Amino acid sequence: MQPLMLHRTCDLGPIVAVTAAIDATPEGFEARFRMEGRVDVIRLPPQAPSARGNDLWKTTCFEVFWQPIGGTEYREFNLSPSGRWTAYAFDSYRENMRDMAIDAVSVVPTVAEGALSLEARIAADIPAPAQVGLSAVVEHGDGELQYWALAFGPGKPDFHSEACRQLIVERPDPR
Repeated sequence: MQPLMLHRTCDLGPIVAVTAAIDATPEGFEARFRMEGRVDVIRLPPQAPSARGNDLWKTTCFEVFWQPIGGTEYREFNLSPSGRWTAYAFDSYRENMRDMAIDAVSVVPTVAEGALSLEARIAADIPAPAQVGLSAVVEHGDGELQYWALAFGPGKPDFHSEACRQLIVERPDPR
């Protein structure tokens, strides 16, 4: 698991660590996230049937940004601890956002004392190798948001920035 960093403009809060990992699969990818701390005092969306949702990033959620090496297009996946998910395709930085077709999704959140974990498996047409960003939004009980990512560019938190895409992910060898 890779440690995510808290954006410098965010106050410390009930979550003290966020880690994430991702692996390409022949069908798409598998991602794992874990938040540690006072999970009992952050805002979690209510459990819902696994289905496409909207505005998941406005509260506690996890995100994957997937950009083919050498390309300007990228994909954004929002994975909510509610079980909801969404996926968007962009032509370039925040340009021409549209829903992305997904073949299959599994989002499994687990809340245990002091930790929130989420495992996701996405089957979709996503090219590899890719540069990938892993990130999280944490909503405190008072509505304040924290932003966590592998890295940040200068300025305000912006998960769409290429500066956040610090991992290179390749497909497994089919042999």
